[in-house]
Amino acid sequence: MMREENYEYYVVRKKALPEVLLKVAEANRLLQAEKGMNIQKAAELAGISRSSYYKYKDDIFPFRDNVRGRTLTFLLEIEDIPGLLSRVLQVIADYRANLLTIHQTIPINGMATLTLSIDIRPSTKDVSAMIGEIELLDGVHELKILSRE
Repeated sequence: MMREENYEYYVVRKKALPEVLLKVAEANRLLQAEKGMNIQKAAELAGISRSSYYKYKDDIFPFRDNVRGRTLTFLLEIEDIPGLLSRVLQVIADYRANLLTIHQTIPINGMATLTLSIDIRPSTKDVSAMIGEIELLDGVHELKILSRE
């Protein structure tokens, strides 16, 4: 028997979002960035109707805007390459996040699972960019965000 869970929030990659939500996010960005910008103009510049904007305006926001002062836990599947863990940790340090916990499994068939918990501080740079940079490291096969607290 499957347990029904009631989730309110999901972390979704940009490429999986419907275009209308991306346009609403752009309209929100325009409203924050441009002094005197009104909703009608922001929606028009983003390529959506004002009614679409109002329908979704509170439902989408950039990941980095809601994560400061929180713990982020993610899982990496990585190759057993000397120095790879050090490069992952260096990216975290470069973005000024604080490493809280780390657990790496023993490599099997040249692959290991790495679980990291990091503290996102007010001084931490763009978390989305940090995650993207980690994903692009040679030897990182997958990155999944497990939780935000």
